Parts: sequence; structure tokens; C-alpha cells
Amino acid sequence: MLSSYTFEIQPWEKAKKGHTQFADGDVAFAKISPCFENRKSMMISNLPNGVGGGTTELIILRSKDILQTYTFWLISTEDFIRGGASTYSGTVGQQRISMNYVKNYPVPLAPFAEQQRIVDRIESLFAKLDEAKGKAQEALESFETRRSSVLECAFSGKLTENWRREHKKESTWKCVRFDEAAHIRSNLVEPMEYRKLPHIAPDNIEKKTGRLLEYHTIEEDGVSSGKHHFYPGQILYSKIRPYLSKVVLVDFEGLCSADMYPIEAIGNTKLLWYQMLSDDFLEQASSAGSRSVLPKINQKELSALCVNVTDNKDEEKEIIRILDDFFAKEAEAKAKEEATLDAIEAMKKSILAKAFRGELGTNDPEDESAEELLKRTFA
Repeated sequence: MLSSYTFEIQPWEKAKKGHTQFADGDVAFAKISPCFENRKSMMISNLPNGVGGGTTELIILRSKDILQTYTFWLISTEDFIRGGASTYSGTVGQQRISMNYVKNYPVPLAPFAEQQRIVDRIESLFAKLDEAKGKAQEALESFETRRSSVLECAFSGKLTENWRREHKKESTWKCVRFDEAAHIRSNLVEPMEYRKLPHIAPDNIEKKTGRLLEYHTIEEDGVSSGKHHFYPGQILYSKIRPYLSKVVLVDFEGLCSADMYPIEAIGNTKLLWYQMLSDDFLEQASSAGSRSVLPKINQKELSALCVNVTDNKDEEKEIIRILDDFFAKEAEAKAKEEATLDAIEAMKKSILAKAFRGELGTNDPEDESAEELLKRTFA
């Protein structure tokens, strides 16, 4: 809901042609989907010479009787956005709201002083919420850092140093080729023969966490091209950028995208899966891509990547135990922070709704009445 924009300076003769014209003090918002529902809007100010031109996908609002900030927050309300989206017309991906909707939208017109108090109250509350939002986002970013660090320690032997000392265990770590640790099971099949089986694509896997998201069957997704047949206990690995960090361990049978590899570990499957989630593995895979337009890692390149293995099976179990516990706790913490972010956005919507219903306690009976303001507005 922030108001920010960039511009370039052009001669007015050029800028005014084929552009939507605006001036300092105007409020502009995008009328095309998905920019409209994503609240792509701005308060225009400090333009060179006070005027400008922009994309024809903008709608410009201007009023001498309504504060710019008041208008900006009004068009950010859920009521305005939902109502506008319900008037969409045009082809998918190029839908625009109705101008009649904007022209006929009922504006709760408050006296100037009240408008300012409403704006001040909104921005005061939002500032506190944005502070909380920043802390939640920092916490989410710290998860990424911790995950990277823990995985690095796991496959260098540092994570289990104390365990080896306490249990008087010795182990040797070494780097082996990926094809010494796993088999790549390319197995393209005709999907219509497997219509009831799950269909997994890179979009169904959360980046860098190995978490499987919602998915559907082959039939539900309308799949028609060849897919890889995978089995329980295999690892599904996306081979196409920017999805090289999407890797999931499955416990069911299904078909996956041809842009993924079913992987069958020779040793401990879960340990290999965790290693494939590491930044080291991602960096190796990223630098091995061979195509220029849609760079993918092919089987030969994947087979040549390095994975670290230990000869101590008990240490492997301890690493998995630690990583399982860490990922479970971090997933719980991450879910809480994401819920906090969702709650903050919900509170912002609620504040805006109350603001334009006069429920923020900002009204002053000494102000000029809205009726008088209306008379002056339409005089």
C-alpha cells in the first residue's frame, strides 16, 4: 500500500501523446489485472513543472475538496478493490475495471479537518503495524540463514563433532560423484494411462525447504504431454532454473514434470535429500546448467556433481535426527511468522474499512458539516 514511483524526463510534446496525463496532487492507480487488485497506486507530487504522462492503464483521480492522502487510502480499501475487480472485462490477463464503477463509487465525504485526522490515524496505526511486519520478515529471513548454516555444518562433519566425541566415534568424510550416491530414474510415460495418480510439478514444491505444496491428479491438471513415473521413497528434483532448489522426498506413487528427475538413493535417501537442499549443492547445480534460453542441468552434469558422504552409519542417523528436529521447529516458527504477516494485512484492511465508516473515533462535532462541504463542492 506504499505510494512510490519513478519517472524519466521527456519533452512535453512527446510525453503528452499516447499517455495518460496527470499533475501534482493527483492520485493514480492501475486499472488492469492483476495490478489493480495488488493495489498499484500512487500519490503524485514533486514532478518537474508539476505535470506528467504515464501509461494508458492508469486512472487519475483529482479533487479540490478531498485530500490527496484521503483519496489514496480510500482506493486502497478492500471494498473498493473487490468492487472494482467484480467489474472486470476483457481477456484473461488483460482485464480492466469499469470506468463507470469508479465514477459511481460512493465517497464518504468528510470535512477537511476530519479527512486529515482520518489520514493521520491510519498512518499512525500503519506505522506500528509496519514495525511489527518488519520484525516478522526479519525472522523469516533469519530462517534462511540458519537453514543454510545448519546444512553446511551437517555435510562437513561439524554438526556431529560433539556427538563423535561423546560416543568415541570415528568417521571419514569424502566427496563422491552424484552417480555414486544415487540413480537418476528417467521414466517418461503417457499420462492418460495414469489419470488418477498425483501430478507433481516444480510449482508444487516450496523453494529450499523441500516442502510439498498442494497438488492435483493428472486428470485434474489436464496433463497431456509425457511425464516421469515415480515411486515411494524417491526424490523429485527440478532440473530447470530458477527451480534448482526445489527437491522433495515422496512417499507415494505418481507422475512428475518432464523438467524433473526422479532420484533413487543408493545409500540413505533422507540424508541425500537434505544434502540436495544445501546451498553447496545448489551452487554446483547452478553452475552446471548448459542451455542459454532455459538453462537446465542434464543427467550427465547432475551425475558429475559432488556429494559428501561419511562411512559411519550411526553418524548418518544422528545427522538426520538433528536435521529432522531443526526443520520441524523452524517450520513451526516460520508458520507463526507467516500467520503474523497475514494478521497484519488483515488488520490494515480492517483499519481502512473502519476509517471510511467513521469508526476510528476521529470525528469532531465542531467541524464544518459534511452537508456544507457537499454544497460547496457542487455549487
